[in-house]
Amino acid sequence: MNPFALSIVNATAGAFDRAVTSAVRRAQRRRRPAPTVSHDERLALLGQLRRSYDEVARASEGRAFFPPPAAAEPRLRHVRLAPFGATVSDAEWPSRYEPILPEVRGRYLECRENHTAHARLFLHPSPRPTAVLVHGYLGGHYRFEEFAFPLPWLYRIGFDVALFVLPFHARRAAPGRGGAPPFPGADPRFTVEGFRQAIGDLRALVGWLRGRGAPSVGVMGMSLGGYTTSLAATLDAELSFAVQVIPLACLADYARDTGQLGAGAEASAQRAALAALYEPVSPFGRPGLVPPSRVLVVGAQGDAITPFYHAERLAAHFGAPLVAFAGGHLLQVGARGAWRQVKAFWRGLGLID
Repeated sequence: MNPFALSIVNATAGAFDRAVTSAVRRAQRRRRPAPTVSHDERLALLGQLRRSYDEVARASEGRAFFPPPAAAEPRLRHVRLAPFGATVSDAEWPSRYEPILPEVRGRYLECRENHTAHARLFLHPSPRPTAVLVHGYLGGHYRFEEFAFPLPWLYRIGFDVALFVLPFHARRAAPGRGGAPPFPGADPRFTVEGFRQAIGDLRALVGWLRGRGAPSVGVMGMSLGGYTTSLAATLDAELSFAVQVIPLACLADYARDTGQLGAGAEASAQRAALAALYEPVSPFGRPGLVPPSRVLVVGAQGDAITPFYHAERLAAHFGAPLVAFAGGHLLQVGARGAWRQVKAFWRGLGLID
């Protein structure tokens, strides 16, 4: 694609991202108006919360944020035989999550649907290298994710596939709840707790897949799922790969870029306080454990939701290759070429022929 055409594609895709995002935010504000909190009050609250997490970490010598997950024994329900040959089954298992801050425990645990973890499996007759796919914000509905990810292609090149559902999304959401899920959300405590629960449930699934005979298990996520994948890559050295696609890298940067923190010096101060609060659940809060040779970051040049600099920051943090494609977060015009490079990455690791 020549430079002029590339600029047109990226600009158009970015405009589409911004239009859809604005529509979603307007709908969310109508359902749940933002509370009025002054700048000084917000800074004081963020600082207090960070001190609370620091106290918990000191009391537990740092182990409390991401304790080893309990073993999962999912209950499987056969769904169908996919046209491309996979046996499709739904897996669910208890998510025995305990919030880290006592004051948020009751509200966090009141959604009973979130006490069960879910994944949809696409399996060969015998275990194969397995790709666990993690969806983006507002996603997790199986029919949509089967379209968002190239599932038939992944199956045909040799992978078993698991679609993992994040906390408070899709089947894990309260019935009849409209608007945005509480994770990640306006209450930073729910965001911290949600990532702790997501990582625990994800690692439990990965452990079960290994136990059932998968010769290797890796994780690939888009957007919010890319953030979750990045975080997992700082906690599980045994992942066979970590592929981050159009990833969110920094929650504080996202809040600043979308105007949630005001403007000028106030926005800078709130961004710094928010980044400090989220450091325990940030990919940048610890070094990567998955070797750089097993990490790949894929970004869209015209992305206006998680702009390309998010992918650049993660690639630099992990020392990993960065693949760029034309298009945006939603209109992924040049994604086919990026998937070819992902396939070459997997072939180089010896996971597929």
